[in-house]
Amino acid sequence: MSYQTLLFELRDGIAVVTINRPDKLNALNDAVIADLDRAVTRIEGDEAIKGVLLTGAGPKAFVAGADIAELSTQNQMSGKARAMRGQAVFRRLERCGKPVVAAVNGFALGGGCELAMACHLRVASETARFGQPEVKLGIGPGYGGTVRLPRLVGKGRALDLLLTARMVGAEEALQMGLANRVVPADRLMEEAEQLLRTILANGPLAVRLCIEAVDAGLEMSMDEALLLEANHFGLLASTEDMREGMGAFLEKRAASFHGR
Repeated sequence: MSYQTLLFELRDGIAVVTINRPDKLNALNDAVIADLDRAVTRIEGDEAIKGVLLTGAGPKAFVAGADIAELSTQNQMSGKARAMRGQAVFRRLERCGKPVVAAVNGFALGGGCELAMACHLRVASETARFGQPEVKLGIGPGYGGTVRLPRLVGKGRALDLLLTARMVGAEEALQMGLANRVVPADRLMEEAEQLLRTILANGPLAVRLCIEAVDAGLEMSMDEALLLEANHFGLLASTEDMREGMGAFLEKRAASFHGR
């Protein structure tokens, strides 16, 4: 599968996906969204892919927003359609069943912040900058910024960023819960991959169902979410992975999971 705007490398079970428009600070345009859609299809369907590492090309930006030249020509219907296309791709990435870690190497603004938030975890370099500056352009977020940001950082902090359009550095993002870890820029990819491999050493079915339970449970009542968790707990109790994990613990050895 070939891509116009992405680099896609499969490395020992990890798909390393790089938004590759460094001359445009990796800004999202329709071609990037289409390429991401194809990449997610591969991620979903390729059993050799156990997890995903997502980053941007070059030292300046993860994704510095959307392509303003494209946005400036949209009308009511084309704008809504563009938002819904991007939302659908980001949602599929979020629900692909495999852990996705964003390695945020610079500006993550607008659609870039929204893409990072659609990943399950965010490792930021010390030079990373996050923000939702859409209101400065007379528009609002279109790829989930008003939805995921308050879920990650709370309503008050989210409205602060959404309404002022201000950027926050990596340390402030960490303090508010937008970033999970902050690392030196020259160690970003190494640290992000190490985090992902730590996750991948665990039972893959358990990891998948944890992601699913958290994602679905946020939209449920307490009782419904607890029932979902109990159902997952019971389902995992029937797997070979559970027997292997518990056997390894009792035998004081490393577990060898096979996703069954």
